Amino acid sequence: MSSTPVLTASPPPSATSRSSLFSISTTTTHFPPSPDKLAFLIDKSKSIHHLLQVHAVLLRHDLNHRTALNFKLQRAYSSLGRLHYSLVLFNQTPERNIYFYTSIINAHALYGLDQQALFFYVQMLSQGITPNEFTFSSILKSCALEYGKMLHCQVIKYGFDSDLYVRTGLVDVYARRGDIVSARQLFDGMPERSLVSLTTMLTCYAKHGELERARVLFDELVEKDVVCWNVMIDGYAQHGMPNDALVLFRRMLAAKVRPNEITVLSVLSACGQIGALESGRWIHSYIQNNGIQMNVRVGTALITMYSKCGSLEDARLVFDRINDKDVVAWNSMLVGYAMNGFSQDALQLFNEMCQKGLELTDITFIGVLSACAHAGLVSEGWSFFNAMKDEYGVEPKIEHYGCMVNLLGRAGRLEEAHDLAMNMKIEPDPILWGALLGACRLHGNLALGEEIADFLVSRNMANSGTYVLLANMYAAKGNWEAAARVRTLMKDSGVEKEPGFSSIEVKNKVHTFLAGDMKHPRSKDIYKKLDEMNGCVRANGYTPQIDTVLHDIGAVQKELLLEVHSEKLALAFGLLSTQAGTTISIVKNLRVCSDCHAVMKLISKITGRRIVTRDRNRFHHFENGACSCGDYW
Repeated sequence: MSSTPVLTASPPPSATSRSSLFSISTTTTHFPPSPDKLAFLIDKSKSIHHLLQVHAVLLRHDLNHRTALNFKLQRAYSSLGRLHYSLVLFNQTPERNIYFYTSIINAHALYGLDQQALFFYVQMLSQGITPNEFTFSSILKSCALEYGKMLHCQVIKYGFDSDLYVRTGLVDVYARRGDIVSARQLFDGMPERSLVSLTTMLTCYAKHGELERARVLFDELVEKDVVCWNVMIDGYAQHGMPNDALVLFRRMLAAKVRPNEITVLSVLSACGQIGALESGRWIHSYIQNNGIQMNVRVGTALITMYSKCGSLEDARLVFDRINDKDVVAWNSMLVGYAMNGFSQDALQLFNEMCQKGLELTDITFIGVLSACAHAGLVSEGWSFFNAMKDEYGVEPKIEHYGCMVNLLGRAGRLEEAHDLAMNMKIEPDPILWGALLGACRLHGNLALGEEIADFLVSRNMANSGTYVLLANMYAAKGNWEAAARVRTLMKDSGVEKEPGFSSIEVKNKVHTFLAGDMKHPRSKDIYKKLDEMNGCVRANGYTPQIDTVLHDIGAVQKELLLEVHSEKLALAFGLLSTQAGTTISIVKNLRVCSDCHAVMKLISKITGRRIVTRDRNRFHHFENGACSCGDYW
């Protein structure tokens, strides 16, 4: 069996080769260097060029058969990325002991070649060589759960199940593959725990969303290195708890632990999720002033963060300054333009990608199709969708079909969207059906909406959005009895409606508001500002859109409900708490209502403030009385 070379290169010097490159005194005096000196030189070799020189000297003086030197060479070659060289030396070694086998197993495991590592382990056993604790620690690094369970039996058989490093390796095997119960049982049975084993279990919990258990373990750690902090912060960021990620990051700074690249990637993700632009800019400044390399990964994370915070100017500045941009960076900028509604910029960037010969990915086309959906470019969307596989070799996924259904639905071509959903090669998911149901609500097609809702309920695919949209469709038609019936069905089914809220960041702190919220410390000032806003917009021609309030109540009550929508409370707080002329950024977890949309347009004109609102579907950039969406959303 042969190993897959990690890097393609010529094999190491053969026994017959002679090299004059190694310039040490022995090349002119003809006295062979001592084995100890050669061993020292092998250990100190930092480049493949230097190691090949040392190897040539061994061959010249016929020292290549010395077991200790051969072992060191084998290990050094693999550490410098020449796994193929290590394998050649291993195969040329006549008498291989446990150290040779452990070294070659470890080398393959480090490169993720678990099948080859397992092959050498079996070969070792067949030659009567007994594994030691280092053998098991090595082979467990990358093995699949199936083989990990078999190796677990071997660990018990040879009596290494109490060894700290071996047991940590076993915890890692079960943790990586999602077997939290087995990982926890092994972890609990450890007589002593190292920082590595604690971090392994912490990673297991954080990766699989067991954040409460992860936090308990994290808080119990007496000493926390940067890896522990990163694991916990990333766990929060990856599982929808961005505020907790930012709070923990501030604690990390207070504890004088120096963040690294992994830290800032997680924190930037958290900032993007909640639209915390001020915090994101602070992180950007920290990167620039604290020696964190501005590589493609960090640059792409900054582009994504700025895009999700509605600051396309900052995103583009970062994009333009990245050297050697890969397709991921291009995709990030393209998707940023698309989600913010700058469709023409997104399509122009797509053309640039094609001109540069970049290999387009499925993410590229998600961005392009989203750009078409936000601008109502139906024919262009179909053109891109059809070209995906035929011209670019990218197989459409469920996300691409979802973009097309969204594009057609928003454009009012509901039957066409429904036909696409029914004739897809892939089984439509609830998200796709939800987009079509939302389009039915937008265009008032109750018959098709009922059909889709019945379909979802009958297949247990309905979520809170399904019931809410259908109830709202009935309410919009004045059928209050049917609307109440749907809400009752929703309650009886145990489905809870997602509460709407809006958030705004002021002075690096995120403030969240519900409709009619009175819990904020400055509620009295906020409602006073809200009254002032209402007076200003009414004086400028605003009429409350009471038809958007889908409750069977009087007109005055409907107006009162509209006045205290969460996004208006956030806007009032923003006007109170930020300097005149600065941009106000608001994040809404649901679709912004048309009444709030109209108010924000007027406020942007009256105050001369730019207002950026991110809702569930897209961004709205309000400026001088107009919105970037062109009232198409």
